Amino acid sequence: MNTAKLKKIIPRFKDAKILVIGDLILDEFVWGDVSRISPEAPVPVVWVKSESFMSGGAANVANNITSLGARAYIAGVVGNDERGGILKEGLEEKGINIDGVIADDSRPTTLKTRVVAHHQQVVRIDREKVEGISAGILDKIIFYIKDIIDEMDAIVIEDYGKGVISARLLKKILTIAKKKKKIITVDPKEEHFSYYNGVTAITPNHHEAAQAVGMKIKDNESILKIGRVLLKKLKCEGVLVTLGENGMQLFQKSGAITHIPTVAQEVYDVSGAGDTVISVFTLALALGINMKDAAYISNIAAGIVVGKVGIAVITQEELLARIKGKGRE
Repeated sequence: MNTAKLKKIIPRFKDAKILVIGDLILDEFVWGDVSRISPEAPVPVVWVKSESFMSGGAANVANNITSLGARAYIAGVVGNDERGGILKEGLEEKGINIDGVIADDSRPTTLKTRVVAHHQQVVRIDREKVEGISAGILDKIIFYIKDIIDEMDAIVIEDYGKGVISARLLKKILTIAKKKKKIITVDPKEEHFSYYNGVTAITPNHHEAAQAVGMKIKDNESILKIGRVLLKKLKCEGVLVTLGENGMQLFQKSGAITHIPTVAQEVYDVSGAGDTVISVFTLALALGINMKDAAYISNIAAGIVVGKVGIAVITQEELLARIKGKGRE
C-alpha cells in the first residue's frame, strides 16, 4: 500500500461512527515502592504512592476509536456502584457516547487492580461476575442497538468472556446489522467462536485461533491451515490473525492470504495492542477500504502502540508521522 494512499485515508477517520459492544472493564493501577518483606508472610510490603484508573476491555476499543478522530458509541454493562461511575465518567470525558451502558444492580463493575512497584507488577486482583447478563438487561442492549444502528458505519464486538457477549445477543446483532448491511468485526474469546458465524471479520491472536480449531502451531504451514479452517468454519469475509513479533496473517474469503511483517522496532508493552488493531482495522473497513489495506494500516498502528508502556491508544498524528517516517519505532 503506498504512502500517498495511506495519508488520504487516515484524516477520513473523523467521518466514521462506530458502535462498540462488549465487556466493560475498569483497570486500576496502584503504584508504589517495596523496601521490605512482610513479617506476616513471605510477601513484599508495597508502600502506596498513587493510584490511577484506565478504561479497559470494550471501553479501551472505544478510547482508541475516539483518539483516532472517529465517533465512538458503546453498549455494555456496569454495576450500580462507584467503580461503574468512575468508568462512565472517564468515557464521557473522552467524548464517547455511553447511552448504551446499562447499570445492573445484580453484578459489580468488572475491576482489575494491578499493584506495581519499581515498574514491576507485584499482583493483580480481579473483582468480577462472569455469568451471563439477565434477559432483561440483554433486551435493553438489543433495543439500544436497534435504535441506533442506522447511524452507525460498523459494529465492533469486544468479547472478554465477562458475561455480556452470548449466543443470543450475537444472533440478534447479526440479524439487525445484516439487514442494514453494516460491517461487524469481532475481537474474540476462544470459548465463543461458535457465536461469530457470519460476521464480517475476526481478529484473533495466534493462540486464540489455534484453540478455536483444536490445532497446535508448529510452523508457518500450521498457521496457514488454522486460518483457512477458521475462515471456512465461520463463513466470514476475513480472518486477521495477529502473530506478535511475526506481524499478521490475513485470510480472505476470496482465497487470498497475505502476510504482513511487523513494523515495530521496540516492544515495551503489548497490553491493549489487540484493541488498537481491531479499532483501526474496523475504521478503515467502515470507510470502504479493502480488507488488505485495512490490515496494513492496523499493523502500522500496532507497531506504534507496543512501543508505549501500559494500556495505550494512538492518534491520527502518530499514524501519519509513522507513515511519513518521522514517528518513533
